[in-house]
Amino acid sequence: MRNALLAALLAAALPAIAADPAWVGEARNVASSVPPKLVAVLTEELKKSGPEGAIAVCSVKAPEMAKAASEATGWNIRRVSLKNRNPKAVPDAWERAALEEFDRRAAAGESPAALEKFTVVKEDGRDVYRYMKALPVQELCVSCHGPADRLSPATKAELAKRYPDDKGTGYAPGQIRGAMTIRKPV
Repeated sequence: MRNALLAALLAAALPAIAADPAWVGEARNVASSVPPKLVAVLTEELKKSGPEGAIAVCSVKAPEMAKAASEATGWNIRRVSLKNRNPKAVPDAWERAALEEFDRRAAAGESPAALEKFTVVKEDGRDVYRYMKALPVQELCVSCHGPADRLSPATKAELAKRYPDDKGTGYAPGQIRGAMTIRKPV
């Protein structure tokens, strides 16, 4: 009986395990490597200098962290959003479709923290791995990304200085702010 139960559980799990190509595990690890480091630096900066100081972390340190992780892993890593703050964070067509799908799936009740998309696409005649992982808004994010009418005057001024075309406000904890997007030639 015990062996039969174990065999049934294993048989049920195999299709789910086999459904993800081997490279997806690596992609998940890479995409998940930067956000915790960024949150740690942001948390420290928020304690030290408030939201105004933390804005510099997102504008300067986050791209540096992504670049360092890209160099260490061989994956091209960046953050994108449908409501971008940084003009470099505009999604391409594949990323836009994935972000819109994430929003639909979250609205249907899926956990934003579990949302991901992956595939192999052709780019300039080459196969390229594409992977995205949703970035849900955390409580610490709302001091800069929350409703505009609730941001402090100093935060608004710093955002206007660094991001004159800012679209990255109006969020509540748990909503999808954007995604980590990574790619690597096959």
